[in-house]
Amino acid sequence: MNVLVSVWEFFQVNILTNPAFFVGFIVLIGYLLLRRPVMDAIAGFIKATVGYLILNVAAGGLVSNFRPILAALNERFGLSAAVIDPYFGQAAAHAAFEKAGQALGMTMIVLVIAFFTNIFLVMFRRITKVRTVFITGHIMVLQSTTALWLMFFAFGNLSTPVIVTLGILLGLYWSVSANLTVELTQNLTDGGGFAVGHQQMFGIWLTDKLAGWLSKKGETKRIEDLNLPGFLKVFNDNTVTTGILMIIFFGIIIGILGPELMASIDPAVGNKSFVFYIIEKSLHFAVYLAILQLGVRMFVAELSESFTGISEKLLPGSMPAVDCAATYGFGHPNAVTLGFLFGALGQFLMILGLVIFKSPVLIITGFVPVFFDNATFAVFANKRGGVRAAMLAPFLSGIIQVLGGAFAVYFFQLAEFGGWHGNFDWALAWPVFGVLLKYGKYIGVAAIALFLLLIPQLQYRRNKEHYFTVAEDYEAYKEATSKA
Repeated sequence: MNVLVSVWEFFQVNILTNPAFFVGFIVLIGYLLLRRPVMDAIAGFIKATVGYLILNVAAGGLVSNFRPILAALNERFGLSAAVIDPYFGQAAAHAAFEKAGQALGMTMIVLVIAFFTNIFLVMFRRITKVRTVFITGHIMVLQSTTALWLMFFAFGNLSTPVIVTLGILLGLYWSVSANLTVELTQNLTDGGGFAVGHQQMFGIWLTDKLAGWLSKKGETKRIEDLNLPGFLKVFNDNTVTTGILMIIFFGIIIGILGPELMASIDPAVGNKSFVFYIIEKSLHFAVYLAILQLGVRMFVAELSESFTGISEKLLPGSMPAVDCAATYGFGHPNAVTLGFLFGALGQFLMILGLVIFKSPVLIITGFVPVFFDNATFAVFANKRGGVRAAMLAPFLSGIIQVLGGAFAVYFFQLAEFGGWHGNFDWALAWPVFGVLLKYGKYIGVAAIALFLLLIPQLQYRRNKEHYFTVAEDYEAYKEATSKA
């Protein structure tokens, strides 16, 4: 028994909660199931793992590059508020549990139950209609922590029934919400072979539904269709566009904050010219975006090809649900920049509204939601509704992120601990789930579970003939739907 526990702990620490190795081993197993030569399988493992590590470096660089600016905004304007960011949310939940005298050791148990709930639903996909395996390990950890606090807040204890219930509920959310993105991601990537498994899947579905309405009537001009005149053609280069827009955007913010304050917070200021500091800081965003797209191309290519082996041999008809950043390589690069900028604009205007109307909770922008959620929405919106939708969808998302985050941090009593999860689904769906749990207890659990289980059934009813084909054989799906 001790040997089994040790093996499980090794798997949990080194693979399950480490997405780079998790993806790498999925690729390795997939290639072996396809009977590829062992060296080819090992090469696929290395390329997929390295690609994901590159993505992690880029994502970490984007966050760390923004953090000194966030800290300076906090200090300059005396803001004592909650940051809407999953890492701040996780830290807030940790602090809340410590104050309540509770241990957080149950988080991994919740994660494991949720993961196997997802596997179970996919195994019986002909009944459940679930086609996706959620494999974004670091997101699974973050969500397990925040959801654990919601259950403790609702039930007042972390008994075995509460833990098991949460694991099943979270597994349902991962399965159903990622499953919502199957058709949308396959259409975006032209059969890329993956879905999105992150923190804004309901948001992606809503974006797709609203994108046509947000675009100009009868016009779906996409970013790639724009024919810029004269000197503006320089903006056809996404690196140039990102660099210029970030210099303007952060130049204004950092300029307001001033060189003295930034020097006291960010050692990178040093003795250099403040103007050159702003330029360097801004251009780092273009650097990390380029790195991120390189990593995405590496691991998605291997994962898509190798998951065929797992799909055919172990979980027929399934597909992996991966980080939302995997979609960036399949949309116009400038969509990512537009999504971030308009999402930030929506957030800043809503934060100003909280100040004007004297909200009991003040929200501070967190980089992960404002960038990754809104960049993702812009990529999908541009595909579906064009450039106008790619601007408006992130803008509306930014408003919802702040409003939902303000409500959640206040209602769930995390304001004093300074953080909330912040991503779109956790600003819209999970606050509603939390209220149902608080006032309905197990009746609320049943209502949420029934709602989630019903979603794939409704998806299936809308497209019975091609529902499974879109995941199993996209080319056949395209041919059949084009004829129809």
